Amino acid sequence: MKIKSLYYITHIDNLPFIFKRGILSHERIEAENGQFISMFRGKTNVKNNISKRRKIKYQYGGKNLLSYANLLFQPRNPMMYRAIYETGEDKLAILEIANVVLNESSIIIADGNPIDKLTQFYPVTQGLKILQQQWKVIQNEWWKKSDGSKRRIMAECLVPDCVKPRYIRSVIVPKNETMNWVLRIIDNSQVPVLCRPNMFFQPERRIAIGQNISLIHGADIFFSELQTLTVTVNLQGVMGKGLALRAREQFPDVYVEYEKACRAKKIKTERPYLYKREESVVDALTDCKPHRVNFQNPIKWFLLFATKRHWRTNSRIEDIESGLEWLQTNCKKAGIQSLAMSALGCTNGGLNWTDVAPLICKHLDEIGIPIEVYPPREYPIVP
Repeated sequence: MKIKSLYYITHIDNLPFIFKRGILSHERIEAENGQFISMFRGKTNVKNNISKRRKIKYQYGGKNLLSYANLLFQPRNPMMYRAIYETGEDKLAILEIANVVLNESSIIIADGNPIDKLTQFYPVTQGLKILQQQWKVIQNEWWKKSDGSKRRIMAECLVPDCVKPRYIRSVIVPKNETMNWVLRIIDNSQVPVLCRPNMFFQPERRIAIGQNISLIHGADIFFSELQTLTVTVNLQGVMGKGLALRAREQFPDVYVEYEKACRAKKIKTERPYLYKREESVVDALTDCKPHRVNFQNPIKWFLLFATKRHWRTNSRIEDIESGLEWLQTNCKKAGIQSLAMSALGCTNGGLNWTDVAPLICKHLDEIGIPIEVYPPREYPIVP
């Protein structure tokens, strides 16, 4: 395990203060009667804004969590997802902090979300050894509650009182427009401002290939803001690889519904099955229930598209086309308002993306709803 950097998520309007004073603990800001803009609720006095759950006493040393500045090992986590959900990615920035901050005295390591009752706290040397055992989880691109990864991916380095400005290595933002604005507000700083959309669950590149269809590169379909997500499956009720396995692990109810559809013969190669999930994905993907909703479609539906007749066999191009023909005819009738489409039959299905992509465009472009198409990662988008 090599920790190159640590991270701090903040509202971009806090950057001038942070570059002048550093990343202060909540107690330090409160004692100085400072104003700070929350990632979640807008401008307010810290005293009235801090989550009551962070006022607990942790078990190592008896100090209050609010007396520490909290740094993350993985900023692309449930807290970031909630901040985007409530505030919008354009208002957020990630500060990259030099790893030498770990040499500061009295640092504490939390092996997960500090407000979770299962989280343990350790002095820095012991804590880093603990994190080494779960480093793969911390660096993962997604999480789930059942195996503890949702808690562990939010492990923190707790720095007493203040993280000094000299430790800031870069500012990371999601868009070029935001990058230019940040460069102006941190006037004359020698710290670089970087544009990395993927850290904010946004595509690295989006290219329009039709009136309503865009190709998406460098993004995770399960974090799409569109209403309906396409998951490729077989007709045997087996979710053992690829997107199907991911859906099974992160959204177990999708697997239950899929098995029922297979037993009832409601899913066929010529007729995908639409699971109109009634629950929002927000509770599964965020660290706690958001206070307000900004996303257009918090409720996610899953389109279970059969690309294989048996899980052991390869996909057939004629089955892909027949399923797309059904979708073209029934999409609006079924209530689908927007659709994230996966690379049907490719990767684990054995089909060539150059054969599948034209079929997707042919059948879906004229439906008249927003559609995102996620090609296989081995096929980079060339503008």
